[in-house]
Amino acid sequence: MGYDQKLIRSSSRVKCRKLHLAFLSACCCLVSVTILVGYSVSSTKLSSWLWNHAAPAAAPMAGGRIGSQNLDEAADKRELKPVCDFADARSVVCELEGDIRIHGNSSSILFASSSPASWQMKPHPRKDDPNALSHVTQISVTSFTDDGDAPRCAVSSSTPAIVFSTGGYMGNPFHDFTDVLIPLFVTSFQFDGEVRFLVGDIAPWWIQKYEPILTGLSRHDIIDLNRDDVVRCFPHVIVGLRFHKEMSIDPSRTQNGLSMLDFGRFVRRSFALRRESATKLGADRDKRPRLLIIARRATRVLENVDRVARAARGLGFEVVVAEAGRKTNLTAFARLVNSCDGMMGVHGAGLANFVFLPMNTTLIQVVPLGQLDEIARVDFGAPAEAMEMKYLQYGISEEESTLIEQYPRDHTVFKDPTAITKQGWTARRSVYLLNQNVKIDVVRFRDVLIQALEFLQQE
Repeated sequence: MGYDQKLIRSSSRVKCRKLHLAFLSACCCLVSVTILVGYSVSSTKLSSWLWNHAAPAAAPMAGGRIGSQNLDEAADKRELKPVCDFADARSVVCELEGDIRIHGNSSSILFASSSPASWQMKPHPRKDDPNALSHVTQISVTSFTDDGDAPRCAVSSSTPAIVFSTGGYMGNPFHDFTDVLIPLFVTSFQFDGEVRFLVGDIAPWWIQKYEPILTGLSRHDIIDLNRDDVVRCFPHVIVGLRFHKEMSIDPSRTQNGLSMLDFGRFVRRSFALRRESATKLGADRDKRPRLLIIARRATRVLENVDRVARAARGLGFEVVVAEAGRKTNLTAFARLVNSCDGMMGVHGAGLANFVFLPMNTTLIQVVPLGQLDEIARVDFGAPAEAMEMKYLQYGISEEESTLIEQYPRDHTVFKDPTAITKQGWTARRSVYLLNQNVKIDVVRFRDVLIQALEFLQQE
């Protein structure tokens, strides 16, 4: 019996030691997994990140120095490294957190870090377009390890900041939306208005034109980066804008599933536009849907716009012909667009105003010669459909192009547009976009107008 009791006590001690060892092993595994998770990054994304993990470092304090009494606490904190995506085809975006100091007049951003780093970037989503970037000021981003090496903060803010440029093709409505306003919506929406915009290469008229959108995204005054001669300090800064695709948003790439539908609602709210959806005609033939024809005066002019308008009126449309120029009062024009049930125009920047249309309206795009069908669909067709609009695309015939007045019918311009395309964008743009007007065959175009009416009559 005594022997059995000793055996039991011995066995218990062994089991206890085994339990202790198992517990220690489990803790080690948990720590290992935690470290691996904290320091890992998908191999497919590895090339796109400047840094992909956090390293232990002293946390930045007011004044940039840490007292000895705070060393133990600071040692437990982790320095948040900048995260930069250089691999995106269109834009470079860097996100910084911690002690960040911006001196706009010298185009410099400094951030506290235990590791030396420096790079330059142009915060505009056309990184491979030298012509666009020639109008964008370059920003220098540099780390500092000692507070004494960095300029002192003149203005400190607890609000995050976004640094971007409105340079590039500023003033062209398509580029204003696709290069700046939509990417800005995607980048800033998460802050619910509590974010400050530091904008480079701005023009006062541009800020005034898009003020309803800008003030809808930020409750704070815009800082003119190029003229700002004070050092501003922020805890969180995004440099650059997140671009997804032409004139559109990819919901799968946003934190909260943002889409063009959300952008449309935001725009209508920002401009206080009344109509969310087009009026359904149903079987009521007395109702006259309103069709807006976007006129152009410089290039790709619709030369017989009056005949097209008469044909549309004959089918039952109320027709409005208007032009959206740089000096156009955008608020008034947005209200005009929103009052319409459909919009049509020749491929070009003016069609970007479709963002003011209500849902369930119809966008008709007239596409000139030059193998522009896919470009036209990507630029305007797909985005319109993403905003729950109907889209109709009308490709003109050779007889409807004024190129027949400039070239013989057996010319490469007609017979082999691919050969022109292979000469580069400059040649293609010169022939098909800058020197081609349109004369629509109203008989041929009639079917498109009828289809637009049928869309509105659907219950």
